[in-house]
Amino acid sequence: MPPLIYAPEVLAARAAGRPIVALESTIITHGMPWPQNLDMAQTVENDIRAGGAVPATIAIMAGHIHIGLTEDQLRSLAQTENAMKLSRADLAVALASGRTGATTVAATMICAALAGIEVFATGGIGGVHRGAETSFDISADLQELAATRVSVVAAGAKAILDLPKTFEVLETLGVPVIAYGQDSLPAFWSRTSDLRAPLRLDTPEEIAASHRMRARLGLPGGQLIANPIPASDEIPAATLAPLIAQAITEAEAQNIAAKDVTPFLLARLFTLTQGASLKANLALVRNNARLAARIATALAETPLA
Repeated sequence: MPPLIYAPEVLAARAAGRPIVALESTIITHGMPWPQNLDMAQTVENDIRAGGAVPATIAIMAGHIHIGLTEDQLRSLAQTENAMKLSRADLAVALASGRTGATTVAATMICAALAGIEVFATGGIGGVHRGAETSFDISADLQELAATRVSVVAAGAKAILDLPKTFEVLETLGVPVIAYGQDSLPAFWSRTSDLRAPLRLDTPEEIAASHRMRARLGLPGGQLIANPIPASDEIPAATLAPLIAQAITEAEAQNIAAKDVTPFLLARLFTLTQGASLKANLALVRNNARLAARIATALAETPLA
């Protein structure tokens, strides 16, 4: 049996059949400094509660997968230095060695599925990095979306990535990419992009019905729900493009690679946008959490036959 520990709030929700939304923990340990990271985590959890669902922030501690964190655990994680950044490849090692680890999109999907949680809210997924034709730097998130039956609500893929190649790989893997309420794919901090969405759904109920139908058909994998950032919080793609290019050039000059690339680029964009990227990031995560709560509620009302 997998070493799962449920927080009391999540355990009560399971017993009562209430909707639950999974949350990743890398955004806490690697996305923001203390104490802003704790404030963000608490705010997003409360958004899910306000939407009628129960939040389950997932993290690895002392040889166990924690499905939901108590207030003390959340505060402790937010102050942890050198937490492992866990994906599919290193999840088991972290558990077996008793390390503290924060879950990426891929690892969160794995743990959520083990716990029977069908919906997961995050900021943006990983994908194909620019220059991947020579570096082969492609996030494990894409394969996980093809393998693990969890619907992931995100503001698309992170804008620092090669978006056309990312969505081409998702198409090849058979992952449904569903834009919420619009015909173009969002680009993380920007509401729209030049990429037309292959699929569009306009209500949480439709998204829940699609999730259920995939299970009935026996199809593996999840759904990516591409939810655009609120208009009042977006940063136009034209404003971001030269700043992203500058940050990527700096990363290459410093030989930054693999798991270190994304944190470096996000930190540089925070500086280059004078903090606007972090403000937008919080807004889109909260927006995704609210939609995920509505999808989880719709799923709870239509259990799998």
